[in-house]
Amino acid sequence: MIGKIKELLIGPPLRTQEMAGTRLNNIRALAAFSPDALSSIAYANQEIYLGLVVAGSVGLAMALPIGLAITGLLIIVAVSYYQTIQAYPSGGGSYIVARANLGTLPGLMAAGALMIDYLLTAAVSLTAGVEAIASAFPVLWSYRVAASLALLVVITLINLRGMQETGTALSIPVYFFLISFLAMLLYGAVKAVLQGPGIPPFAPPAAIQPLSTLLVLRTFAAGCTALTGIEAISNGVPAFRPPESRNAGKTLIVMAFLMGALLAGSIGLTQYFGVVSNPQETILAALARTLLGTGPAFYIVQIATLLILAVAANTSFADFPRVAAILAKDGFMPRQLTGLGDRLVFANGISLLALGTALLIVVFNGDTHALIPLFAIGAFLAFTFSQTGMVVHWLRLRSAGWHLKALINGVGAVTTGTAVIIIAISKFVNGAWISIFLIPIIVMFFYSIHSHYREVTRELTLHGLPPSLRPKPPPRIVVPISGVSRAVIEAVMYALSFSHDVTAVYIELEPGKSVEVKKDWECWLPDVPLVILDSPYRSIVRPLMDYLDKIDEEINDGQSAAVVLPEFVPARWWQSLLHNQTAFLIRTALLYRRRRFGHERVIIDVPFHLSR
Repeated sequence: MIGKIKELLIGPPLRTQEMAGTRLNNIRALAAFSPDALSSIAYANQEIYLGLVVAGSVGLAMALPIGLAITGLLIIVAVSYYQTIQAYPSGGGSYIVARANLGTLPGLMAAGALMIDYLLTAAVSLTAGVEAIASAFPVLWSYRVAASLALLVVITLINLRGMQETGTALSIPVYFFLISFLAMLLYGAVKAVLQGPGIPPFAPPAAIQPLSTLLVLRTFAAGCTALTGIEAISNGVPAFRPPESRNAGKTLIVMAFLMGALLAGSIGLTQYFGVVSNPQETILAALARTLLGTGPAFYIVQIATLLILAVAANTSFADFPRVAAILAKDGFMPRQLTGLGDRLVFANGISLLALGTALLIVVFNGDTHALIPLFAIGAFLAFTFSQTGMVVHWLRLRSAGWHLKALINGVGAVTTGTAVIIIAISKFVNGAWISIFLIPIIVMFFYSIHSHYREVTRELTLHGLPPSLRPKPPPRIVVPISGVSRAVIEAVMYALSFSHDVTAVYIELEPGKSVEVKKDWECWLPDVPLVILDSPYRSIVRPLMDYLDKIDEEINDGQSAAVVLPEFVPARWWQSLLHNQTAFLIRTALLYRRRRFGHERVIIDVPFHLSR
């Protein structure tokens, strides 16, 4: 039943040999990797507006200069990442570049920053998408969290269906957004030329604080969220069809051009027409209303914005599992993240990202503005490590044109590093401190996982002192029982098949209950000793543990008694909820109990499957 539901939701399993057929052409790749980058104009514009509106009309006049500065930074970062793609055709994410050229610690810091960035990208994109549609339908403002979580479920299921299906599914909202939004900007430009700015429907609010350098820097830092997502293609180069690096580079150029046009165009028209939003409206919704009125065209643009913001989370779903798998392969994250799921995607990584994103949405109550201060610092820190690593790469390689290449990446490192400092200072008290605090904790988490895996390898290796090859003595067997049943008799008979020293143990929770058990035992298995233990505190696990330790110490034959656990298995999964799971509790306690008297304890499960 569960298998059928799973197949219905994510599709039938794919063979490993079909991996090549799941790669993306440039059109699908742009749809899969660019939603975050393209949609970031929605919350970037909103943050620029909210940052400047407190200074009134004087503050809003700075929107276009700040937008152009961010566009210039976008060009620098895009050119830098284009070089990264060419230098690392197998995938040149910030972690790989930083670790290869700067060392393990900088690489893990970049990875930690990326992890935070991907989580926040998904959460911000979904919440901003809901806010966009709520601007057109205000009744939805009260249901932002539920709506964001519903969109998260849809995006997760789409990604679990596989890379190619994801690219196909996302092509519709991405290109619908591009067509509708670019058409609106073109219409706005024509209207500006033919009709002029006109009279704004709303006057800018009065200034509540003066325009200052700190205010401009804080707004610039918030607007830098427009650049998030630009590194996605460099992380996902292996997802492209051959030649991978060439196709990825072309797609990056197209994506950067579209990002610049959307950002500069929307801010320019907003400032030219003197657009001001009301409290339950985003600035892009106000721009659409100013240009298009409140007719069908307005609602088309709002729906397109919702869709692009909703699927913008897909950039995280495309890259987070891939980066997590690389970290897991290097031993810095759980190895379960390296496994491909039924649809040839990193299903465990996708699920982990979905859970983390849901937690952020609930904790921050679906408020995009509250999430934004945490947002950009992780992305720009990863940018800085990546570009600095590329400078070291060119200095080592010294290939043709390395001076210019190193200069380009060096400018990228300086500009993004400066942006990190500005963001950290200006947004520190608003929430950036959380990201700054979390990154070293995540790095410590990476190191602790790596240390565990190294210790496992050290203890399991056959190098050094060889293990003993002497045959083990016949085991002593203890069979915990809850009564006399078919399952118990099957387990005892199995134990007798390889040992003549078998003892059953019954733990009496209620006085007098053992009389009937002893009678049945003597009837069915009179030759097998039965030990009855009192449990005045109604515990099963503790008396059994004490008994095992006691007999091991008394007999002292160089081994621990093995435990054979009889366990009946219900026919339906839900029927397990109706039983005490005593065998599971005993097995767990035995498994995680450290060795006593220098010997391991063997645990053997003997299942008895019920027919109904």
